[in-house]
Amino acid sequence: MAGRLALAPELGEWDNRDPAQSPPRNFYRDLIRNVGVARRRCNRQPVHTGSTSTYSSYSSASGASNPYFYQPNNSYCSSRSSSHSGAIADFGAHDHELTKIARRMVSDGYAQRMVTAFSGGPDCACLETWFMELDVHWVLQLHEEHGLPPDLQDKTSAASHQELIERWIRALTVIAASIVELVLIVTVDEMPAVARFGKASMAKMLVFVGAIIPAIEADMIGTLVDMYVWVSSASYRFTPLLISREAQTILDEIGRSLSRLREAISSTTEAARTFIEDEDSNWAIAIQRGRGEVHECTRLMVDFIRYLVNAEGSMRNTAHSHDTTYLRGLIHDYVHYLKDLLLRKSDLCLDLSLRYLFLLNNFYLVTNRFEPLPGGHWGLTPECKKFMDSYLDVSWGHVLSHVQKKVFVDTALDVSCGPVLFGIPRKGLHGSGQHRKNTSSLAKFNSAFHQMYQAQKFWKVPFPRLRHVLRESITEKVISVYGYYLEKHPDLEKHISCHRVISAPSYWYFMKKNRELENLISSSPDVLKEMLAELFER
Repeated sequence: MAGRLALAPELGEWDNRDPAQSPPRNFYRDLIRNVGVARRRCNRQPVHTGSTSTYSSYSSASGASNPYFYQPNNSYCSSRSSSHSGAIADFGAHDHELTKIARRMVSDGYAQRMVTAFSGGPDCACLETWFMELDVHWVLQLHEEHGLPPDLQDKTSAASHQELIERWIRALTVIAASIVELVLIVTVDEMPAVARFGKASMAKMLVFVGAIIPAIEADMIGTLVDMYVWVSSASYRFTPLLISREAQTILDEIGRSLSRLREAISSTTEAARTFIEDEDSNWAIAIQRGRGEVHECTRLMVDFIRYLVNAEGSMRNTAHSHDTTYLRGLIHDYVHYLKDLLLRKSDLCLDLSLRYLFLLNNFYLVTNRFEPLPGGHWGLTPECKKFMDSYLDVSWGHVLSHVQKKVFVDTALDVSCGPVLFGIPRKGLHGSGQHRKNTSSLAKFNSAFHQMYQAQKFWKVPFPRLRHVLRESITEKVISVYGYYLEKHPDLEKHISCHRVISAPSYWYFMKKNRELENLISSSPDVLKEMLAELFER
């Protein structure tokens, strides 16, 4: 055979060449094995949400873990600068390494030798040698209708299937890259031989898709995405080569494989949603026990969506796999479904304050991950702002109702408190009727405030920035109204500012005479600010 293919040694000559001038047997296989390409299964890890890490405190409510999603090696963080370390995030780097190996095969003449051997000898023998070097010789055992052969069906270890998929992805990428490299250097007369070799190799490889899908377990949906990404990449490599019937056949086969993978992803997604939707009572218990915390399903689904985002970004930034329409649609569907799920399930919580805090925490994680505000500012999205306002109105609006409506009462009718004895006005609480009403309102405010504080002190806001914003918003809302109320009723302000300076015996004597003063303890604005700054468990 003339041209570039003739530069490769004959099949029998290769093994007799000087080892210093030709790579030894399994040389390429070892290089290929050193490239990591697929995300690995792992055990559940702690979830980091700032300065602490926690395991789900309510996953046992349902009596079972979600079998469809799992957390990666490093859990999500509340910081926007954190990044997912899954293999898809390094898709471009891994693709580059495998492409380099393919080019080495061509520059060494190895790929040309395989094409020559395929054209002049038994197809099976040549492909077995070729696939052995690619570390996927077992692919030749596969048949479309039979699935995985018995020796590859290790049902006790999903990791074995994961390993097969990783090896297959590496080999698929090297085959596609090497065929493209060969097309760029061979003559027109040699092109049909390269096309037939590429068609035969890809046909054998793509049988694996139909064989492995039934063996993929429910929590390996990320693996299906891996396969989709790499098969798509191979498709885009071959797209410019529509110069022969063989090239079109390859693209048709790849298209069918992509369709199968999309169907598998869709069916696994539907199964996951069915599992998540079950048992409303478990959701209600989880929300209550979690005290507003991010729900376990939210954590797992957000991590998977982030995985899809990384995959889409990596594909978009790679020249030969720029069409990410399917992945973008998948991301949109998952985000929309998760939001809808949270809204529906939060209705099961009868405590409105807890419901809105739950929605704020969960939406904060979802929206701040995938919906940046205009201008690159990562603040509260409109949805989160709406939930925060609703929480403030339901929780602290009730507390303020005891003093807010009294703010504009004309205080001119109040009788002067006159001289102060031991820090308490001589008229005490037995002055004018208006004075007693004001004191009663203040007592109700203090009682409601302390009840709300005690009830919500250990509710959870795991994100430091959100926790800070929420505390500041509560403080501003409560203290501004409360301070204005005291400003309009200076007689009450004296009670609050003076009760700490009197001696203990005198204080308790007047407390016994004026029981309403009990509710004025620790009611100065500064004290309330300190209390509000301690709200919410980290």
